[in-house]
Amino acid sequence: MDRNGRPFDVIEQLGTLRRYARSLVRNSSDAEDLVHDALVRAYERRSTFRSGANLRNWLLSIVHNTHVDRLRSTLASRRRQDAAAIEAEQAYPATQEHAVRLRQVREAFLELPEEQREALHLVAVEDLSYQEAADVLGVPVGTLMSRVSRARARLRSFEDGPGQPHHLRLVGDGDD
Repeated sequence: MDRNGRPFDVIEQLGTLRRYARSLVRNSSDAEDLVHDALVRAYERRSTFRSGANLRNWLLSIVHNTHVDRLRSTLASRRRQDAAAIEAEQAYPATQEHAVRLRQVREAFLELPEEQREALHLVAVEDLSYQEAADVLGVPVGTLMSRVSRARARLRSFEDGPGQPHHLRLVGDGDD
């Protein structure tokens, strides 16, 4: 218990926690973020604090562990980014024809009316069932199916336009 009769009063420890955090991260704003995150953790785990134990030491260990967790997270993120960069370097860019075609298909998709575009996106891109997509949009399943059908028809008309070879495959469409 502290002098006010509260068993878990961290206010008196803020100066110590901030100084320690600044020594760990060497930046005032990052230190404030670290103290904040550590205090959130301490509050969430306050039931693990043993009555009569040294609150300052317990909080300092939480600041330390939060800092270590952040360092590990940053390192793991950098490793993932480096691995993705290596993969990107090894990937072959699309030929100019494919890049232009992909841009055209994207533009045709974006030109669909909003209701059709969102319905087709949920079904074809996000792979939701018709019922799930209808629930997301708050419309009856029949309405959703109609919107998807009209969107596919518009994209087919784009694809089957004059001089266009047929190589746009619509996912989930009955045509194969």
